[in-house]
Order: sequence, then C-alpha cells, then structure tokens
Amino acid sequence: MKKTLLLAFASLFSAAAMAQQDAPKAIYYSISFPNAAHHEAEITITIPQAPTGPLLVRMSRSSAGRYATHEFGKNIYNVAATDVNGKALELKQVEGDVYSIEEHPATVKVSYTLFGNWTDGTYASIDPSHAHLNMPATFMWVVGQDKRPLTFQFNDLDKYGWHVATQLKHEDKNVYSAPNLQYMMDCPTELSDYKIASWDVVNYDNKKEKINLTVHSDDSQAVIDNFGKMVARMVQEEKAVFGEFPAYDYGEYTFISDIHPTTSGDGMEHRNSTCITIPAPKVEGLEKRLLGVYAHEYFHSWNVKRIRPKSLEPFNFEHANVSSELWFAEGFTQYYGELLLVRSGFIDLDDYTGTVAGLVNQVLNTPAAAKYPATQMSRYSVYADAGVSIDPNNNANDFTSYYTYGGAIALALDLRLRSDFNITLDDYMRQVWLSRGKVMKPYTIPDLQTDLGKITNPKFAADFFRKYITGIDKNNYEELLAKAGLVLRKINPEKGWAGSLATTAGRGRAGQPRAGNAEGLPILSSTIIGSPVYKAGLDAGDVILKVNGADIKDQKGFDDQLTDKKPGDKLTINYKNRTGSHETTIVLEANPNFEVVTFEKAGKPLSKEQETFRNNWLQSKVK
Repeated sequence: MKKTLLLAFASLFSAAAMAQQDAPKAIYYSISFPNAAHHEAEITITIPQAPTGPLLVRMSRSSAGRYATHEFGKNIYNVAATDVNGKALELKQVEGDVYSIEEHPATVKVSYTLFGNWTDGTYASIDPSHAHLNMPATFMWVVGQDKRPLTFQFNDLDKYGWHVATQLKHEDKNVYSAPNLQYMMDCPTELSDYKIASWDVVNYDNKKEKINLTVHSDDSQAVIDNFGKMVARMVQEEKAVFGEFPAYDYGEYTFISDIHPTTSGDGMEHRNSTCITIPAPKVEGLEKRLLGVYAHEYFHSWNVKRIRPKSLEPFNFEHANVSSELWFAEGFTQYYGELLLVRSGFIDLDDYTGTVAGLVNQVLNTPAAAKYPATQMSRYSVYADAGVSIDPNNNANDFTSYYTYGGAIALALDLRLRSDFNITLDDYMRQVWLSRGKVMKPYTIPDLQTDLGKITNPKFAADFFRKYITGIDKNNYEELLAKAGLVLRKINPEKGWAGSLATTAGRGRAGQPRAGNAEGLPILSSTIIGSPVYKAGLDAGDVILKVNGADIKDQKGFDDQLTDKKPGDKLTINYKNRTGSHETTIVLEANPNFEVVTFEKAGKPLSKEQETFRNNWLQSKVK
C-alpha cells in the first residue's frame, strides 16, 4: 500500500515537472519613444518557443468595443525580424497587415515603428505629453498563440515624466503583464503625467475594491479630487441597479481619461477600465457635462463586458464583429447612463425631458426605425461604428442608431414594468446579471426573453420581443410617459416645416460647393424620406437658388422664408444640378418631432399617483 502510494506521488511530481517545463514562456513586448515629438514609437516583440513552421505576426483590423474594421496595419512600418543575436530573418508581407517568417530559430524578435496621432478610444496617440495606447492599434501579435501570457515593458517614462494608467497587471517598475491575447487587447494604457483620485468601495462579499479616476488634463489636483467625488456618487448609483459591483480583476477599476481640445470625443468600455477622451478645454467648470460619458462607460463594466452577447465571444481582431444584440448592450446602457445622472442629482427633470424626447423621436420619427427592427440596426454597426469608408451613404434613410433605438425600448420597458407589474427595469437588469453576467455565460436574444419572462411571465416576454425587438411595432410613449406626469406633444404644430435640407457635408462630398458661396445653398447629403423637401424631389447634388423669388445664399436665408408660414403653405423653389435649372414646389407640413414637458409646465394637474410613479422612477436608489 505504501509502495503504491509512493509510486503515485512520484508519477504526480513527474507530470507536474513536465507540465512546468512545457509551459509556454511569455511573449515579451518592449515599447520606447525616442521620436515622440513626431508621433512615433519603437516596438520590439521577443517570441520565445516560436511554433514550428511559418511564423505569422500581424496587426489587428478591429478593436473590442468597436464593430467596424479600422485597418491598424496602415500605421506601422520598418517591420523587421531577427534572431536573438540580431541576425536578420527573411520576413514577407503576405497581406496588408500580416507578415510571415518562413524559417526561424526557437526565439524570434520582431521590431517595427508605430505612428499614432489620434487620441480616442480606438487608435493610438503619441507626443511628448503622452502615449495614449489602444492595444489593437499598437501591438502586433503572433497568430495561433492567443493563450500565451504577455509581458510589456514601457520605456522612457522618466524621460517624459510619465506614469502608467492601465488594467494590465503591474509586475515590477515599468513592467506589466496580461494572461492572454484577449485580455491584453482589452487593456488601454495611458502613459502621461496624469492626476489621480482613488477611493475604495465595498462589494457584496465585504471585499474592498479600488476605483481609480486618472485624468490627463490641464486641471489642478483639487479639481480632479472634486470630480472624483462626483464620479464616486455616480458609481454608487450604478451599483444600486445591480445590487453589487463586478469582481474586478486584481481588485481595481480605472477610468483612463484624456480631456483636452486636441482629443477626439470617445468613450470605450473595457473589463476593468474605460478609456474616455473628450475635446474640452479642461474638467473645471464642465464637470456635469462630462459625467454622461463616465456614467455610460462605467455601466458597461456590467452590461457588455460581463453580460456578454454570444455573438461577440470571443472577439475576433481580424475582421468586423457583427452582433444583433447591440440594442441591449449599447441601447440599454444609453438609457441608464442618463437616467442614473438624474438619480445621482446631476441632471434635473426639465433637462432629462429633453433626453427622453430624443429617444422617442429616434424610434418614432426616423425612416429606418419605421422599416427595420432593432436587431437589424444592431448588425449595421459593422458600417456605422466609426467605419473607415469615405463614400456617401444613405444613413438618413436606412439607419437609426442602436444606441437610441435600444434606449427608447429600455425607456418603454421600464415604464411598462412599473405600471403593469409593479417591478422595474432594474429588476430585469439584475436578473440578467445573475443569470448571465455574474457567471460569465454569454447570452442570446432568446436568453434575454427568458430572463424577462422570469420576472413577468413568458407570454408578456414573448409578445414584447416579437413586437419591439425582432419586430417594428412601437410602444405607446404618450400613454406611458403620462403615468409619470410627462406630456409628449408635437413641436410647434402650427408652424410650417420643410424638413432638413442636409446642408452639412456628408462623407465623400469634398468636391461639392459649400453653403454660403455665390452659387446658392447646396444640399450635401440625402434628404429624409417623407419630408416635404424629399417629396419635392430635392436631394444631394441640388443647389437651391431662389425661394418664392428671393435669392438664397445660406441656410439662414432659407429659414427666413419659413418665418410666417403654416402647414399647407407652399414654397416655389428654383434650383440647379448637373442636368440644368429646375423649379419645384415644397408643400409645408407640421413638424412631426415631439417634445416632452412636465404636466406642471403644460399647465396640467399632477396627481399624487403620477408624482409617486415619477419619484420611484427618478429618485436615488442608494441606501
């Protein structure tokens, strides 16, 4: 018996030793900034235990949280491969962003120059003030080695006075790590002299987690400390929706913020962090205006990063990632981002009614929402989500944002759950969190329907999804909003409306005449189906010369002709295009768009029941 036990232990230790010996070593990245003034970084990848056969290394074509392709390979050059002693290896560019090393030793080094000069959540930006690094836009990777650990060394920190803000695991000084490729790609990194405010939160299991607010801006530490208190208040309101915080990897969540006029406005969610870039002069004085991005992106640490659509799991970095669920992933997050600022006390009711009106108009007054379900608009994200094409599109008529489409659905569902079942959308989100997100079980649309059925009944859930998610029916927003003492009404119903002339340049219109020139008022992109200008036959490429005989030079001149007009009045339009000069008639209509106002502002009595309903919906849930 003892001999058998000893042999078993010997076999166990032998197997463990062999497993340790065969465990893949980390792929090692080193990034330096000798030419930061000209937006360049030098990157070297050391690949030990390189797989036999041709070794493929590549740049990504897409980025987690972005659904279109972005062709990051265009911004790397001087790509070379050597062995550990610096001897050159033959490297072939087999695709625009893919390189092959046919013959190679056990350890290979690949080096390249990265250019980056766009500060947002998708690309990379390098200058002496910072290195703002979205990982798919920054680092090449080894095809087929997705599971291997990765190590990163960030150099030149002292040279520029930079610190590291990232969700990568800190190993030593300027060295950080990721367990695998998917995790690394989800770790935006800011190297700068940022300011930081940090605080602890207590989770459901009484474990403390740390929230970090890092801000690269021209603000004082006192301003960032105060802004941190505002963000902390919002964080607690979001936690109240789900009843608990996520268990953040390594016990921390980091807001990586860059606030400066040179940035491009963006917010990009990640598992344990978010990348926020806002083209504002500074935080000071703009705190409440900036909070909306923070609220939206932080909500994603539950919804999207843990409550994951199965269609995006795992994310593929080689092509666009299509999903039918973005109405929920982005749309419900859009709804909560603004709602939670109301509950936090940062937005008052009169301002919030404008947000509600925007959601309702997107679902009731856009041609695409009338024709296509939320699932189809979600799939269009592969073209709409900051896509790189430059030719004109017909988005005014064939697309409506899944953010606002889904947000409007969330609004209606919240109000219906409150009035019909005496529960709330918070209860639904908590159910989805416990069933899917907390246990990291990717969901499908039928899963979301099942979870709604659990807190209501299967018939209601099936009917709701059939009509409003996969179908194109619309909820009765006037009736639902009235329950909260809000009036949905047409904007200026007595005033004549022509529709949008689309005089703001669309994509691919660089050669078109601009508004305000001597040739009249050019229409630069598609007019909207059903609008008076569309019915009159006007569209992109037409230049309006006269309205009712008056010369038109710009948008103001056109608008002036509508000042005293009513629905049913007519405008005689003289215009030209490539086929010559023409005349048409615009028959004015009432503006179909809605506004939302309180019963009080509309001069209607607010009942106690309506007041209670409104308060239960909009007041803080933090206990």
